[in-house]
Amino acid sequence: QVQLMESGGGLVHPGGSLRLSCAASGNIRSINDMAWWRLPPGKERELVARITSGGTIYGDSVKGRFTTSKDNANNTMYLQMNSRKPEDTAVYYCDARAYWGDEYWGQGTQVTVSS
Repeated sequence: QVQLMESGGGLVHPGGSLRLSCAASGNIRSINDMAWWRLPPGKERELVARITSGGTIYGDSVKGRFTTSKDNANNTMYLQMNSRKPEDTAVYYCDARAYWGDEYWGQGTQVTVSS
């Protein structure tokens, strides 16, 4: 089992920056890749970024504005969000996939972009 805990959400003004963290615990060695997803109000869940052994991919709506990274020493993944837009308002989740296919989710953290 893997446990994931997001933190860092809150209210930010348009154009501002915010950094989210996702701390992983449990069977860390089982993790094959990790990702950030978001669920905007009234919309479907969308992929924000995924870190794999082959590199990092970003959703089209965040390319050039968001950056994700991992600190393997602290088992933590980060999402640096710059140039925030109102449409970035969503609940942000981190996700980890095990080598054998099991998937784990955090509880989510609310990010609101508003003036």
